[in-house]
Amino acid sequence: MSTPSATFAVWVSAWLNGSAAADDVLDALSHWAPLHDVVAVDQATADSLDVPVRGQAGGQVAGLLAAVRRAEVSGGRMVLPVPGDVRGLGGRSEFAGVALHAGEAVVLHGAPLGLVPEPIADGVLRWTAFDIGDAPAAEHVPLGEAEHELTGAMRVAAGVLTELGVAKHRAGVREEITTRVAHRSAAPWPEGTPPRALRVLQRANEVSAILDLAAEDSPGGALSSSSARRRADALRPLFDAVRVARLAAVDEAVRVFSEHADKH
Repeated sequence: MSTPSATFAVWVSAWLNGSAAADDVLDALSHWAPLHDVVAVDQATADSLDVPVRGQAGGQVAGLLAAVRRAEVSGGRMVLPVPGDVRGLGGRSEFAGVALHAGEAVVLHGAPLGLVPEPIADGVLRWTAFDIGDAPAAEHVPLGEAEHELTGAMRVAAGVLTELGVAKHRAGVREEITTRVAHRSAAPWPEGTPPRALRVLQRANEVSAILDLAAEDSPGGALSSSSARRRADALRPLFDAVRVARLAAVDEAVRVFSEHADKH
């Protein structure tokens, strides 16, 4: 699905480069929770951003946006770490650990800042800011390459779903996939987001919905423990293809908005 980090990275990049208003960023983030607050992981970072330190009541996202502007940030990059693959987080650190636990983060361009969103209560999403020093390098995956891999993953995912008999043993599976895709595709994107990036994000949502059903469906029927292991092995690289595609699509959107600013 789209994530709060994807929304923040793309919308803040659009805003900083003149393609969206600050209120548009706040409205887009409200898709994820009615209330958002911001804290910094330590006092030095809190002072530099003029936001509360962790342990205090959180500040407002509008204040974070103002701090990002003052820090001359030019955009953001989404990171989707998973166990065994934490590229883009810059090695072992508290930031890396918190981001891995959350499954996502934003690394800001032009300032040594990382942000991790986490739900802390019903309807409340907290953004924790970290000073991460030199921004860690990230492997660039061309959008075309990611889309090609995702297309292959979609065919394989559909085949796995059929082979495992998920559709046979689970009534209304097609409708359930459609509902999940619609929910995951509801997050808004700025005007000017490249159509190819949006297409890849949509396809990633479709593959993800299929994979989630295949992964969570009760074994039932003829599935033995060896078949269950085979299912997990078959699905793992497909989840990776979805994750890489989402990263590539968000990177492409950020790149396009940055180039838009360079032309003005």
